[in-house]
Amino acid sequence: MTITHISSEKIADGFSFLEAPRWFEGSLFLSDFYTHRVLRLRGDDIEEVCHVPGQPSGLGFMPNGRLRVVSMLTRSLLEWTGNGFDTVADLSSLLNGTANDMVIDSRGNAYIGCFGDDEPGEDAIAPTVIVRVGADGSTRVAADGLNFPNGMALTDNETVLLVAETFANRITAFDISSSGDLSGRREWARFGNESDHWNTGVGVDALDVLPDGLAADRAGGLWVADASGHGIARIREHGDVTDFVDTGDLAVYSACIGGDDGTTLYLCCAPPFGTDDPTVSRNAALLRAEIGAPAVVPTARPRSAQPVGTA
Repeated sequence: MTITHISSEKIADGFSFLEAPRWFEGSLFLSDFYTHRVLRLRGDDIEEVCHVPGQPSGLGFMPNGRLRVVSMLTRSLLEWTGNGFDTVADLSSLLNGTANDMVIDSRGNAYIGCFGDDEPGEDAIAPTVIVRVGADGSTRVAADGLNFPNGMALTDNETVLLVAETFANRITAFDISSSGDLSGRREWARFGNESDHWNTGVGVDALDVLPDGLAADRAGGLWVADASGHGIARIREHGDVTDFVDTGDLAVYSACIGGDDGTTLYLCCAPPFGTDDPTVSRNAALLRAEIGAPAVVPTARPRSAQPVGTA
């Protein structure tokens, strides 16, 4: 299969570690981990939306336009009111480690992953979970036994959840029921031989690909960030690569599709995993690339909704 190579351009740099980009109503929202900020790119301007003491990761918007934020260190889901945060759900009793990325569907169900690091700062990780938080704040474990569930994406009809299991070098798929429950776990794509690494240091050395953030398009493709590489690949189910965006010396940790016509791929980039200390450095950058296939967008979300407190 011929792979289409696409160039990228830098929008801005000087960040600590960018994650969880989300396009909403003409703006790009994203987290900067170690400055504890949620940022918004509108046009050429980047501004702070809010400060999250517990360190922001996953972002998402509810059907009414409210911004919800994963607080990593407090293991909670928060909602930004415009003046402060309401706690939607305390996940500390369900997660065996740092709260991670999130995707929210058109009904307001949030799916949140976890590092599985009972001892933050150590290399050892353990099998962990994806938690579903309903629109009303109800919580339950939706899936367990995962290896560092990281980036997540929904298929076009919201019937399948795709999850990057970073240190198992695979993309895992789940069927989503009408009530938001997950079932039918299966391997959607794998990078290299079958393996599960339960130590992040060993995994970095042993694996050719560390799948991280995901962005699905309407043509059935999945853009997969590689935390150990130098770009992002678009793949089909079973792993065939159709397109590749080169990002030079930087790895891609997360991505989303947005822009006015829905064909701009935004890339959260930083030095490859394990080669930099983002808690003290400011080497992260935001890049973009022009692609062809628009993003998957939850169909029931009111297009007139505005994120509260960010106008």
